[in-house]
Amino acid sequence: MPEVTVQQLDARVQKLVESARTSMERGNFEYAIEMAQSVLGREPGCLAVRKLLRAAQVQHMKSKNRFFAKALGGVAGAGAVMSGSSALKKEPMKALDAAEKALASDPTNISAHKLLAQAAAALGLHETAVFAWETARDLQPDSREHRLALGDAYVAAGRHGDAVKIADELLKRNSVDPEAQSLLKHASVAHSIDRGNWQSASGSYRDKLKDEAQAVSLEQASKVVASGDMTRRLLAEAEARAVREPGNLNHIRDAIGAHRELGNHAAALEWVRKARAIPAGAADPALERLETELGEAALEARINSGGDPTGALAAELAALRLANAKATVERYPNDHDARYRLGALLYEGDQFDAAVAQFQAAQRGPRVRLQALAGLGACFQAKGLFDLAIVQYEAARAEIPAMDETKKHVIYQLASCHEHMGHADKAIAEFKLIYAADIGYADVATKINEYYAQKR
Repeated sequence: MPEVTVQQLDARVQKLVESARTSMERGNFEYAIEMAQSVLGREPGCLAVRKLLRAAQVQHMKSKNRFFAKALGGVAGAGAVMSGSSALKKEPMKALDAAEKALASDPTNISAHKLLAQAAAALGLHETAVFAWETARDLQPDSREHRLALGDAYVAAGRHGDAVKIADELLKRNSVDPEAQSLLKHASVAHSIDRGNWQSASGSYRDKLKDEAQAVSLEQASKVVASGDMTRRLLAEAEARAVREPGNLNHIRDAIGAHRELGNHAAALEWVRKARAIPAGAADPALERLETELGEAALEARINSGGDPTGALAAELAALRLANAKATVERYPNDHDARYRLGALLYEGDQFDAAVAQFQAAQRGPRVRLQALAGLGACFQAKGLFDLAIVQYEAARAEIPAMDETKKHVIYQLASCHEHMGHADKAIAEFKLIYAADIGYADVATKINEYYAQKR
């Protein structure tokens, strides 16, 4: 699928783009979003319109901050990302659409940006993938994962100079980062090719460099990448330095990084725990998160390798995630996001009463209030307390101004509760709201058609 400029679009579509831009300038963000989404529905390869859409979504979120909450882990956002991830390999266009649905609820949804980048790359929309990874990097500037992915996206897009800059940034943080070294190797070689126009010339690569010194420099750059043996050597050196200076966190971090590169999750976890035993490390929230991530990563790796035929490891991983979430809430009882995550895990484990307590506490946090209200509704609904669920869903619906995916989900569940209580007219009134905005949502069209068929 090719990426296109606005000038390459049909004249009628260009008018829609201009309308979106004008609405953006006038502060009518909802209309700008609607127009941009309409254009992307026809021309998903138009990056300029996708950037316009994202800018309008961000501004709209800021202007209506009390109505919006972070979608990462949220009911609708998580569902869209999950369905998109499952479709990524076979139906990347479906994954792209799912990512945009999640971003419509919250343009700061990291998981949705990652899905958008992966889907765009699969469709050959490399500049779109760059845009998605750049956004993820800007949202989480300390994330090594996002910077590495952005570097790879730059390479795929032919922007080798930008990839070199990313590699340099990573190596300034950790000079022995093997993946950053590998990125530097490939990007620097390709960048030299770009500058020397090797592909359009003839002869050996030495003939295309200005002098022997440049050839030597290029060859040295190609040797920067660390092999497995070199990583093990660097690991041994880092561990030796850590033994000599047990209070130096930098040496321990180097050991952790090398173990992770070699896939030694258990060993990396042990070094993280050593770092956490040092006063400076005990107060480091990044190490705290890493300890949790490594424990879960070790189990995930075993499951993904096919080593869980009975599902025992999956159950163990679910238990570990729940235990980690509980521990986080115990340490940070006023962290509403943490309480929401714990509530979501308890709900997944059918511990509805415990989940209710966490969602009730989480709803006081503005970033997760909507998700918490929806979570409360889902818990009461699962327990068959439909009248209580209706109260929560109605509260959530009232706080969502636009008919986005989150609001449609909330209204659908509200209508379903009315159905279970035998309130047919109330249920159909809610379904009609979705039908008027999105005839293809779930089975609302079938419900509406059946309702009127019975009336006739």
